[in-house]
Amino acid sequence: MSRVPDVLVIGGGVIGLTSAYQLARAGCSVRLFDRGAFGAEASWAGAGIIPPGNPAGARTAYDRLRATSSTSFSAFSAELRDRTGIDNGYRVCGGVELFECDAAETTDLWLKEGIRFEPLDDGGRRRVEPGLGRTTADAVYLPDMAQVRNPWHIRSLVEACRHVGVDLKANVPVADFEVRGGRIVHATDIYGENHTADNFLIAGGAWSEELLQTLGVHPGIHPVLGQIVLFAPPRPVLRRIVSVDKRYLVPRDDGRVLAGATEEPEAGFEKRNTPEGVGGLMEFARELVPALATAPVEKTWSGLRPGSPDGLPFLGPVPGLRNAFAACGHFRAGIQLSIGTAGVLTDLITGRPSTVPVDDFRLDRPPAPPFPAAFRS
Repeated sequence: MSRVPDVLVIGGGVIGLTSAYQLARAGCSVRLFDRGAFGAEASWAGAGIIPPGNPAGARTAYDRLRATSSTSFSAFSAELRDRTGIDNGYRVCGGVELFECDAAETTDLWLKEGIRFEPLDDGGRRRVEPGLGRTTADAVYLPDMAQVRNPWHIRSLVEACRHVGVDLKANVPVADFEVRGGRIVHATDIYGENHTADNFLIAGGAWSEELLQTLGVHPGIHPVLGQIVLFAPPRPVLRRIVSVDKRYLVPRDDGRVLAGATEEPEAGFEKRNTPEGVGGLMEFARELVPALATAPVEKTWSGLRPGSPDGLPFLGPVPGLRNAFAACGHFRAGIQLSIGTAGVLTDLITGRPSTVPVDDFRLDRPPAPPFPAAFRS
């Protein structure tokens, strides 16, 4: 790509890659920069849980964004596979939500949205997920809960972007912008090279705040460390995703089980595993699934999620600039909000009407009060 691109995307995680792909599919010329390898941060580290959804019944803009992504994931995964030959591991495996407090508020949201679920008694829990041990928590089965393999999904997105002509630039951190007349003129990388474009999209995950600060915007995006443990039992011990508040178990087709995830905003940009974090996840997993008590831990890892002050992402124009947009602050929900987010940004940049209301996500909003969401991502 030699001419000035229509859009320069800064950030090559799942949000930046999906947005670049959809923008290119909409006819835009796109160049994408990442500070490191594509998708190597939070996008790679996550568990890939895709909650079910029904956009027509979603109560809030956030739930509509999640539901729009959820209902698109099967077809989108098939499109990526047809285009690249790479299977991203998407499958509908079902999930069991365990509630340590009253489940009524959450299940009422599911009922209003039109999400299928089934309350489980002890017999139903053994039928749906025989690997679970004894628990006093209320259990609810969600047959349409799905998962994707994050590293596979990133590989498919990178290859799909190449297929549609996105100019991919890894290991080129953008450090600054020049602004004149209410527009970004160019972005400057750490090597001093300037990069011009008609429009700029900032999708830098936990590193978005420092980029936006150079443009005079301070939304409050911050890193939140999350740790994950991977078990490798000798035989499959779990069939469904199991969630308890912010922790979960995710069974893979090969029998491995992911246990996650911690939330540690105090860690800053220090990405690491700790004995306390790993030990807590091991205890959680083995208490829920007794067969994991003797399963070896194959690997542990961590990632830095992009938190926001109110738990909502930032989507839309950068205040005061006519050609700058942002898609960041997705916290734990990057994968599950990625398709809807990319659609919103593609609509905004190309001038199409958006199917998701974006005012709740604007960068200059006051922090939203606590709100009940259909799913704890």
